[in-house]
Amino acid sequence: MAEYFTDVELDTSNPEPRCPCVLLLDTSGSMGGAPINELNAGLVAFREALGKDELALLRVEIAVVTFGDHAELVQGFVTANQFFPPTLSASGQTPLGAGMNLALDLIEQRKMAYKANGLRYFRPWVFLVTDGEPTDGELWKGAALRAQAAESNKKVAFFAVGVGGANMATLGQITLRPPIHLNGLNFREMFTWLSSSMSGASRAVADAVVPLQTPLGWGSL
Repeated sequence: MAEYFTDVELDTSNPEPRCPCVLLLDTSGSMGGAPINELNAGLVAFREALGKDELALLRVEIAVVTFGDHAELVQGFVTANQFFPPTLSASGQTPLGAGMNLALDLIEQRKMAYKANGLRYFRPWVFLVTDGEPTDGELWKGAALRAQAAESNKKVAFFAVGVGGANMATLGQITLRPPIHLNGLNFREMFTWLSSSMSGASRAVADAVVPLQTPLGWGSL
């Protein structure tokens, strides 16, 4: 069962259009030790890289959803200048479907807030990182179909990264684009790449297709 928390209130004093990104992160027991430590270091690198782009600091909004013992909203949407990376710990199984549904619900909720306050926004991103196989039965398959439909209708851009022995065939059923396999534990390089990609997206014309840099060095297709 997913735990739902109230999202962070929208800062309407910032008139910039928003580029929302949900970091959907696996914190199951198999991520314990070096993987979770490097994931935490990667989140710090993500914030530091975004901090070098003054416009992205005001436009990129970040939320963090984890799935381990359960799916949980660890950080509601905040602009990058207000984002302080949480320190994550690993335990439990891999309720991927619950995590995906929570992330997609969160995006829909945030888009309603943008519209209610007259704020423009870019296509939201979901960035999934997992090392495991879903453990929540058929729920993940329904969530995968939901994610694919949202991407087909240009409501979201969904990315999936597999860590270690992650089932890449399963990840291939979640996203319309090829999943990326992380080379080793190069989380810092991955999040630096994500920061650069989000900076580019925050400068694009709304709903434009933003060309992404090839994940050289940190991942492989």
